[in-house]
Amino acid sequence: MQVDETLDFFNELQLQHQAVATKTKTLHDACDRLVVEKQRLIEFAEAVHSKLHYFDELENLNNNFYASNTNVGNEKFLPLLKRLDECISYVESNPQYAESSVYLLKFRQLQSRALGMIRTHVLSVLKNASSQVQHAIRSTGGSKTSISEGVEASVIYVRFKAASTELKPILEEIESRSSRKEYAQILADCHKLYCEQRLSLVKGIVHQRISEFAKKEALPSLTRSGCAYLMLVCQLEHQLFDHFFPSSSEDISSLAPLIDPLSTYLYDTLRPKLIHETNVDLLCELVDILKVEVLGEQLSRRSESLAGLRPTLQRILADVHERLTFRARTYIRDEIANYIPSNEDMDYPAKLEQSTEMKSETNSVDENPDVFKTWYPPVERTLSCLSKLYRCLEPSVFTGLAQEAVEVCSDSVQKASKLITKRSTAMDGQLFLIKHILILREQIAPFDIEFSVTYKELDFSHLLEHLRRILRGQASLFDWSRSTSLARTLSPRVLESQVDAKKDLEKSLKATCEEFIMSVTKLVVDPMLSFVTKVTAVKLALSSGSQNQKVDSVMAKPLKDQAFATPDKVAELVQKVNAAIQQELPVVMTKMKLYLQNPSTRTILFKPIKTNIVEAHVQIQSLVKAEYSSEEQSIINMTSIQNLQAELDNLL
Repeated sequence: MQVDETLDFFNELQLQHQAVATKTKTLHDACDRLVVEKQRLIEFAEAVHSKLHYFDELENLNNNFYASNTNVGNEKFLPLLKRLDECISYVESNPQYAESSVYLLKFRQLQSRALGMIRTHVLSVLKNASSQVQHAIRSTGGSKTSISEGVEASVIYVRFKAASTELKPILEEIESRSSRKEYAQILADCHKLYCEQRLSLVKGIVHQRISEFAKKEALPSLTRSGCAYLMLVCQLEHQLFDHFFPSSSEDISSLAPLIDPLSTYLYDTLRPKLIHETNVDLLCELVDILKVEVLGEQLSRRSESLAGLRPTLQRILADVHERLTFRARTYIRDEIANYIPSNEDMDYPAKLEQSTEMKSETNSVDENPDVFKTWYPPVERTLSCLSKLYRCLEPSVFTGLAQEAVEVCSDSVQKASKLITKRSTAMDGQLFLIKHILILREQIAPFDIEFSVTYKELDFSHLLEHLRRILRGQASLFDWSRSTSLARTLSPRVLESQVDAKKDLEKSLKATCEEFIMSVTKLVVDPMLSFVTKVTAVKLALSSGSQNQKVDSVMAKPLKDQAFATPDKVAELVQKVNAAIQQELPVVMTKMKLYLQNPSTRTILFKPIKTNIVEAHVQIQSLVKAEYSSEEQSIINMTSIQNLQAELDNLL
């Protein structure tokens, strides 16, 4: 019984132990859950606090930015500005939070106040620096002369540069955040304020210096000096700007409010002089100065610091180009197209003979001056003008001017050729024209351009016929479906015509050479040509007569029995031709040498003349051998073709 009671007691204890263990485990689990929940709540609270901290900062930032002792120079200002930016970024990125828009608006207001304080501070420092510089200038005596002697003087640059020490920290912060539009705007405002203060200091000095250049120097020297001085000012201003705004100095638009007004002083000084300049040589010199020296060399070497000047310099160059083009057209019209030759200009071949005599007397090595003196003035002026314009104008502009100049020059030479023909001989007129067209062709060859220009014009010639048809009732004015409708009737045709001055030169040269060749050929062998023509006519008459069986007794005679073809008559015409070869042809060759100094040119021109003369002799020889006896041939006594060719070759 006692054992049973003990066992029961033990079982009861065991049950109680199990109950306690179960409760303990439950308690432990509950504790663990509470610990986890506590940790989660702590983390949640911290997360909420960290997020609310950005919102809570509003009051702190507001108190600081509105505090009476807060200013941009305070060491706490930049950290506060940084914290404000962080708050704005956070609120902007979480628009789902309650009242985020309200807080964002208030943060923006604080930011506007902060940036306004920065703007005011920058302006104050820059104005103070300007005042110090102006005071320093006045303390030196205030002489405009002494001031104008150096815009690069230390008083203007070194003292102003000292102001950057105070502004540099805040300006660096602004530049580092310039990717945001608010800071980009305040940075642009600072650039503008800076440029305004700098302009107020240097504009008077720059204007005075350029005015002094304008009073003392001629236009080319003024352009060169003005550009050099302006480039120096621009370089110094760029260096100073780079000291204030190192990250913005590469953007040329940043300094534009300062550089543009300064460069405009030079432009306004040069332009009135440019538009009244009439000397083409001087305008070409200006193009060379601006295009080669200034834009090509100096700006290329210092492109970054002088980039702000390029637009104004290009504008000046464009004005010079425009004026040069206008003056060139005027020159072509007045000095080439409308040139009135003097008696001396038309005194050919005497003019060439005098030049040859002077050359032989002086034995001058340099033949160019004499060569130019023998040229017809419009030719020399055309080539001189084009050689100057070629390196100064754009290819498209030069092409138009060159085409026009060559065309009017060719016309002028042809007119002069006709006057010389009346005054001297036709041969002098022809050789004059050949000489000068060859000069033109040779001298324009180096110009790497096309001398062709396409002209477009509107043609309304068909309009009258359409209107007649409408008036006759054959067409309707408002029938839009027909080709004769009003819209189509009034539509002009576009006609294109191409003028190629170079090809026109070639055509004129070819025609004149052919004319000269034929005139010389006729001068020498005209009797032979007339004889061959008569013989041909007789043979044709005989051939026609034999067919009709009505041969005239005179025409039926042998050739040597014809009145014009007796051996004595043929011998006479051969003697005339021989006399022309020995007397007239050397005179022609002398003229050719006088007009055409190049032996190869004379050879080319003489070759067809020689061919024509030889061909005429060959035809006569063939007739003589066929129609005349040996005794009669000896009477005629024709020169052999071989001897004739040798005689002609000796003339060259």
